Amino acid sequence: MVKQPEMKIGTLIKDRGLSLATAESCTGGLVADRITNVAGSSDYFLGGVVAYSNEVKMSLLGIPARLLEEHGAVSEPVVRAMAEGVRKIMGADMAVSISGIAGPGGGSKDKPVGTTWIGLSAPEGSWSRHFCWDGGRVENKISSAEAALKFVLDYLKGKLQVE
Repeated sequence: MVKQPEMKIGTLIKDRGLSLATAESCTGGLVADRITNVAGSSDYFLGGVVAYSNEVKMSLLGIPARLLEEHGAVSEPVVRAMAEGVRKIMGADMAVSISGIAGPGGGSKDKPVGTTWIGLSAPEGSWSRHFCWDGGRVENKISSAEAALKFVLDYLKGKLQVE
């Protein structure tokens, strides 16, 4: 049986004495749910913020209004800022964030349904990844959560280049 990424994350993060936080929009807490399905996750998971509205992104995570106006909530600069913001407010070693258009509505020509950005912040820097899923709402949320967990796993395995 293949280990779920959250199981591998748990082992690696505990071995290193690190902590993790999440900031989620389109996934509505699904990443935090999967992390907390692992026994012992309270040793390293500090918490998560479901920042569904732009107002919460600004007031709680400290995202500048101009960033949201210029790039939109579903964008590389915003997910990087979300990850950095939640990492700071939670005092975590690393944080992962997600913002996307789960569907079935809300898409546009430039950002169709399924467009998703994932951000990761750690002491060495921040990274982002872009996806465009082609499933329905629930499938897009599941795909986004899986990709976010794999992003954290890639960081823990040293697979990300410092930018």
